[in-house]
Amino acid sequence: MTNLLPPFLTGFASSAALIVAIGAQNLFVLRQGLRHEHVGPIVLFCGVADAVLIVAGVSGVGAFLGAAPQFTALLALGGAAFLASYGLIALRRMLVPAAVTMAENGSLTLRRALAATAGFTFLNPHVYLDTVLLLGTIGSAQPAPLRPIFVLGAVCASFSWFTALGYGARILKPVFARPAAWRVLDALVGITMLALAASLIVRVVLGSAP
Repeated sequence: MTNLLPPFLTGFASSAALIVAIGAQNLFVLRQGLRHEHVGPIVLFCGVADAVLIVAGVSGVGAFLGAAPQFTALLALGGAAFLASYGLIALRRMLVPAAVTMAENGSLTLRRALAATAGFTFLNPHVYLDTVLLLGTIGSAQPAPLRPIFVLGAVCASFSWFTALGYGARILKPVFARPAAWRVLDALVGITMLALAASLIVRVVLGSAP
């Protein structure tokens, strides 16, 4: 058991260090958690998606992506378009007082919420950079018998984070009872999405897409 702890902790810490950051996916999960909309399915989707990507990375898919710059460039452009469109929607929502409340008006259906979650997960090249390339590299460096333990630790960190983010958002409910707080959040979402989109386009132009 003692020998299994180091790879588990390495996987947990590595995964946590990469996913606990302000990003498109995290901001969407936070916003849905604040609105109490489909939190369970969204958290489950994010955790399972990360698990699949981490397993793929440790299994060697990361090396393939690293050797396919044209594919990653196309992925970056698609992700930039998706992030920019959502960023503009968030900024537009910020300017409409009726849209920045906890009311159910304008809430997403489960299908649309999961579609958006899938977009933030699979159309964002940074997700592949973190889970497939970086975690894949770290995991591949582990002895073969211990790689499943590393993956388990990384997956546990992912599920723990998204669960805390989605369900812990309700702690902030008193703050977001005010429309002004929603305006600030949507401004942060919009600016972050547009900044990420711009960074992806710049990387493609410079020939260094993730």
